[in-house]
Amino acid sequence: MTLHKGASASDQKRTARPVNPFYGEADPVSGMETSPPRTTLPDGPVSPHTAYQFVHDELMLDGNARLNLATFVTTWMEPQAGVLMTECRDKNMIDKDEYPRTAELERRCVAMLADLWHAPDPSAAVGCSTTGSSEAGMLAGMALKRRWMRRNADRYPGSARPNLVMGANVQVCWDKFCNFWEVEARLVPMEGGRFHMDAASAAALCDENTIGAVAVLGSTFDGSYEPVAEICAALDEVQERTGLDIPVHVDGASGAMIAPFLDPELVWDFRLPRVASINTSGHKYGLVYPGVGWALWRDMAALPEELVFRVNYLGGDMPTFALNFSRPGAQVAAQYYTFLRLGRAGFRAVQQATRDVARSTAERIEALGDFTLLTRGDQLPVFAFTTADHVTSYDVFDVSRRMKERGWLVPAYTFPPNREDLSVLRIVCRNGFSHDLADLFLTDLTQLLPELRRQSAPLDRPQRLATAFHH
Repeated sequence: MTLHKGASASDQKRTARPVNPFYGEADPVSGMETSPPRTTLPDGPVSPHTAYQFVHDELMLDGNARLNLATFVTTWMEPQAGVLMTECRDKNMIDKDEYPRTAELERRCVAMLADLWHAPDPSAAVGCSTTGSSEAGMLAGMALKRRWMRRNADRYPGSARPNLVMGANVQVCWDKFCNFWEVEARLVPMEGGRFHMDAASAAALCDENTIGAVAVLGSTFDGSYEPVAEICAALDEVQERTGLDIPVHVDGASGAMIAPFLDPELVWDFRLPRVASINTSGHKYGLVYPGVGWALWRDMAALPEELVFRVNYLGGDMPTFALNFSRPGAQVAAQYYTFLRLGRAGFRAVQQATRDVARSTAERIEALGDFTLLTRGDQLPVFAFTTADHVTSYDVFDVSRRMKERGWLVPAYTFPPNREDLSVLRIVCRNGFSHDLADLFLTDLTQLLPELRRQSAPLDRPQRLATAFHH
């Protein structure tokens, strides 16, 4: 979340500016007198048309979401989904007594995900919607820590400090969790051509203070799956050798809505007894506009009851497990709509199309000769690439900057320890990024290459640009 500062003295000056006379609707002259301040509340109201036009015009300066190849977040839904969300935007999800059907749709979505992820008894699995996979991950982390606290009540908080094992490639929400809930983050660094956590490294970091291990099904850095089954097997060996029973949480922010449809033979979910919980983003490859995530636990034993609040709210006894309270029911309704609309076959078709676009685009970029692929879009529909060894006149940051001039938002960033030497570009192929749009992207990239090749050296770049995209 961006932290914003207050207005500077210059911002607070209320200099009158003439505006488009048509903003005044019935009286164009009166519209020219309207100049609302930007950092203080205006003295009086303006017409809804005028207010809309001011905001609308400023937002035109944002990037085009459909051309944003950095974000995993859904940027297109069917018009019917948009209408449904508009009809539900005034419903507060937390008011389950007042909006019982919205609550029922949430329950059905949890049941569908429990079945999709092979919970041993889907009726016994527990879960909830969240504002996104970041909140879902924090809820899962809280459950892991509380279970560990129960097992170590004689040592915590006196002498034991809990730790969480994960790869250096985890999404930033896990760093936040460890910071906010006072857990040591034990990170497996990248090494050579390994860009995520491996089983042996994960097991080596575990001890009696480990609350769990986080396995990522779809790294944001390169789109690759971590070997969840191998990590679980390594922790099985740790238990046999030491008696330590270390649960696994699968951060399936993206992959948990890809693998069930495109990689059904891959065992990564509740089929593995060591997997205690899974999260996903409904607003990523769950194909819903931003604002919904899901957290599921294999059974009540994996979610300590004391974490579930039961509140007498607006006339009903309401169990809740969330970091926030009020949020609209629109995204949950949209998620249920999408599940109902597509079914398994529909999801398989949509996700296969995105993977096909990713693989095709990766191959065509490799064929240009200037780039080396790190991944090929054959797991998540995401791939990362860098400049080839012989390219010395420009770097990935030059490519990102020049493509932005043509409307394409392509992130360039450095990798985390121990591969800070590696800078890459990453392309996320989402539903809506079609073969036709990929053709346009390749055309623009191909047309830029002669100019980039003529540079004498890569241009200087601000250090702030050399950061990873975590969304």
